[in-house]
Amino acid sequence: MQSSIDSLAPVLTVEAVGKTYVTSVLQDVSLNLHPGEVLALTGENGAGKSTLAKIICGLEPPSQGTMTLAGKVFAPSSRRNAESFGVRMVMQELSLIPTLTVAENLLLVEIPNRGRWQASWIDRARLNALATQKLAKVGMQAIHPETPVSELGIGQQQMVEIARNLQDDTRVLILDEPTAMLTPSETKHLFEQIARLKSQGVAIIYVSHRLEELKTIADTLAVLRDGNLVKVCPVDSVTEDDIIQLMVGHSVSQDLERPRRPRGHLLLSAKDIGRGRLVKQISLDLYAGEVFGLAGLVGSGRTEVVRLLFGADKNEHGEITVFGNSPGQPIRAKVRKWSSPMAAIASGIGLITEDRKSQGLLLTQPIRINTTLSDVGAVSKAGWLQRALETKIVKELIQRLSVRCNSMEQNVGTLSGGNQQKVIVSRWLHRNSDILLLDEPTRGVDVGARAEIYAELEQMAQSGKALLMVSSDLRELMQMADRIGVMSNGQLINIFERGHWTEKSLLAAAFNDAHHQPAPLAA
Repeated sequence: MQSSIDSLAPVLTVEAVGKTYVTSVLQDVSLNLHPGEVLALTGENGAGKSTLAKIICGLEPPSQGTMTLAGKVFAPSSRRNAESFGVRMVMQELSLIPTLTVAENLLLVEIPNRGRWQASWIDRARLNALATQKLAKVGMQAIHPETPVSELGIGQQQMVEIARNLQDDTRVLILDEPTAMLTPSETKHLFEQIARLKSQGVAIIYVSHRLEELKTIADTLAVLRDGNLVKVCPVDSVTEDDIIQLMVGHSVSQDLERPRRPRGHLLLSAKDIGRGRLVKQISLDLYAGEVFGLAGLVGSGRTEVVRLLFGADKNEHGEITVFGNSPGQPIRAKVRKWSSPMAAIASGIGLITEDRKSQGLLLTQPIRINTTLSDVGAVSKAGWLQRALETKIVKELIQRLSVRCNSMEQNVGTLSGGNQQKVIVSRWLHRNSDILLLDEPTRGVDVGARAEIYAELEQMAQSGKALLMVSSDLRELMQMADRIGVMSNGQLINIFERGHWTEKSLLAAAFNDAHHQPAPLAA
């Protein structure tokens, strides 16, 4: 397959492209992309992948170098300009308008109207019919086109973003971490669409940290490290370990067969909590020193459970009890409803949200403020901020988590996704919460940074913290968790103990397939 692709004239040529902001982030990158080829672009966070993708799709001008499209000079002045040439990008950070419906987002620049003299009258029937066709391409027929985007989960929004960019006139399609929030079934639908586009001669740049996906979907591999292109080769000529070595310079182990961590005393007990049809009378316990994984399809209720435990949504019934560091010592009576997330934080609960951009970070504020935000009192005295103490604490956390930045005064919004996630982790290290809720904590994070985050979570568990971890990546949960609860349709279907699960049994539970489920284990 690779040789037949290489025999075609390149549809896109990138020649000695570089980008400099305050410092150089991309240097002398040259690539050829052929019709019907999937080129996997990978590397650590901050390696330059997103910068290169943004240059190609017109979001950033290069500081040096040139590009050609089908043999002609290609220098897009904007994303819209690049799209007019058939070059499109599905970005990792979503660009949907939450106040509009799914249909309006899918056809924003081509909304059908009811005739020449009624241009302001939207043809809703036609709009919804066209939107339904687009949703069907990514297997999301269950989403009603008139649903406001704000009511969708992050994974569903990602599929809408992908559907919007699967156009028939596309020549080059860039997918930036497209499966970071997708379930296996949604990923399968996406791969089917990629295969369809390949057969039509569309060239695809696939940016991802999920190495098993690269081996499945890509023809060619391109690895960036520190802004430099270190290797371009057929993807079937390298192993996953080879790719990791190219990305980070050393191997990273994934111990899926490790023993169960010793369980400490009970730190949180939730009994019959729920919220309408989203969460239906869920009961679970979190213990000191263990990681409780929460799996399930997008829309199964995983995130909603986390939000109930944190007080971000109203708990309509049931009880939540939080216990102190001493066994059997509750720090407050049973709580039916948190009054606010602040009440949960005061009771020793922290949250790493799935949407770091809009819910987790103050993007226009420096790393320093984002880090100490969880406990300003710890760096204050008599209401006055102690800058020397704050600087010392933040500097130590930056070093501990290997946050790549120019200084602690750098705005967190200018960091790569993985380094932003490290800042959120450092926030709760600063707070020293007894219970940490993690919703997709490694979304869009490269292999090296992911290993560093795992190491911190492991250290938290060893120090007696209780961790609840939501992830769409079953391999991640199988590596990190001591118990895995599986959600489906708002219900906690089963809880599996380490050593008593397989990937098949977890998937069967997620699809609520009773024929393949073992008897539930005690929570």
